[in-house]
Amino acid sequence: MTVIGLTGGIASGKSTLSSYAREHGAHIIDADVLGHRAYEPGTACYDAVVSEFGKDIVADDGSIDRRILSGKVFAEGSSLERLTDIVWPAIKAMAQSEIEDVKRNDPNQTIVLEAAVLLEAGWQDFVDVVWVAVVDFETAIERTIKRDGMDREAVQNRIDAQLSNEERIAAADVVFDNSGTEGELMASVKQKLNELEARSAA
Repeated sequence: MTVIGLTGGIASGKSTLSSYAREHGAHIIDADVLGHRAYEPGTACYDAVVSEFGKDIVADDGSIDRRILSGKVFAEGSSLERLTDIVWPAIKAMAQSEIEDVKRNDPNQTIVLEAAVLLEAGWQDFVDVVWVAVVDFETAIERTIKRDGMDREAVQNRIDAQLSNEERIAAADVVFDNSGTEGELMASVKQKLNELEARSAA
């Protein structure tokens, strides 16, 4: 079994890459999906977030109002770290649990953990290889404006708040440059997955 940690910046093609890996037979773990589960009422993470940030972040239906929480977090410089100190370990525990479940059911299954914050959270310590998708600055801005309808300044602020391509590349075992066509990206992914399969079969 190989566990791939897949990360990259905004509009770098992480979702496209993981979708192709799924079509190729890989089991995909989406950290964003796990993140939403971490906030569900009744979980230890939910209780810790409410305790840390106050009951006013709880909506009428009992869920955490992410808009109110975000407003609180970004109003204070230290709040984001306080939040990630709660949420990231919860997501990591769920990811590790799912990996163990897959291992028991199919020891030869390739797993891809797609996580934008893989490197920031230090999750590369429980994956076998780190795949990084990168795209040049202007292409990232153009794609995000087209996809999300955001203005250029907002997109640039999001990019500036993330790790740089250089920082990600320094931590990567495999780098996918997604500045070209989707077909070129798919060909690169297929090649790397085939190489993993060949090594596993050897």
